[in-house]
Amino acid sequence: MRNPREVFALLGAQPFKAAAWFKPVRIASVVGARPQFVKAAPVSRAIRRHNEEVLIHTGQHYDEAMSDVFFDVLEIPKPDYNLEVGSGTHAKQTGEMLIRLEEVLERVRPDIVLVYGDTNSTLAAALAAAKLHLPVGHVEAGLRSFNRKMPEEVNRIIADHLATLLFCPTQTAVENLAKEGIQRGVHLVGDVMYDVALVSAQEARKRDIGKRLGLTPKGYVLATVHRPANVDDRATLESILRAFRECGETVVLPAHPRTRNRMREFGLDAGLPANLRVIDPVDYLDFLSLLIQSKKVATDSGGVQKEAYFFGIPCITLRDETEWIETMEDGWNAVVGTGTEEVVHAIRHFNPEGTKSKSFGDGHAADRIAELLESLP
Repeated sequence: MRNPREVFALLGAQPFKAAAWFKPVRIASVVGARPQFVKAAPVSRAIRRHNEEVLIHTGQHYDEAMSDVFFDVLEIPKPDYNLEVGSGTHAKQTGEMLIRLEEVLERVRPDIVLVYGDTNSTLAAALAAAKLHLPVGHVEAGLRSFNRKMPEEVNRIIADHLATLLFCPTQTAVENLAKEGIQRGVHLVGDVMYDVALVSAQEARKRDIGKRLGLTPKGYVLATVHRPANVDDRATLESILRAFRECGETVVLPAHPRTRNRMREFGLDAGLPANLRVIDPVDYLDFLSLLIQSKKVATDSGGVQKEAYFFGIPCITLRDETEWIETMEDGWNAVVGTGTEEVVHAIRHFNPEGTKSKSFGDGHAADRIAELLESLP
């Protein structure tokens, strides 16, 4: 495996170097959901070294366990604006965000609007900026699952086609954009989540959450289930929970509020087996600690697939496709769907071996993004 710095040198990208001159840039960063808080942490720090950032929280994830605790643990600055949109249908939530974002962006008048990932917050911010003729920067551009039934796929496609600067985490993402005719403003910067994982790993290993939960290192499977397709359909959610019950392993499930609500609504929260430990959501460092000490991971989260890969944890993806095909190509990610038998088989028998050859950067993606934002004309 090549050193990540060698890979990026071959691709023409270099770690950040401060320019001899620069014009301070006003950047409006829009976040709203737990994965975006993680991605924004290193980028916000890099931006604020030389420029002005106005941080806007849409309120898509609004309770303390899914929002406030992440700002505290990751030391993200307090948002300048919290739109407090809350939950709702995709149309209602996105519409409310558009109305409130337009008001804030007209007041702030940033040089560029920075969006992250693929949530409704991403879509609303990209649309609001485009309508106001403001440039858009998209962190984690170019990802494709090729499944347009996923709301996230629609959101990321629209954001990419509206963006002026597209910050790609992998070469695959660059190639995906080229196939759609998007080549201008495309930059391979690496994955900001890799930046965070590298910095956070040492602190995460000091956390005692495993001990507090009475877990044996490498003696449990860590699970996350939150996507609407998996939790809003009773049969699908029941199939996943049945697999956890029958797999023969201790399964630890930090339950997303949406998942908890559906389990209760569908009557699936009663009589849970002893091997399935459903716990409240945990902060980023506690989650990383649980992941690093786990035997395997079963998830429908894109971010968790990558984090498992970073730390060499076998990942079982509870979906029919993945944006992160690099993790599959290297053999560390088994995409098995949600059928009970398939999930049980993977938990029992999926044991990848070998090295991890795919590059997600060298830990300097946030610095590259900040440098490129400074290059705005």
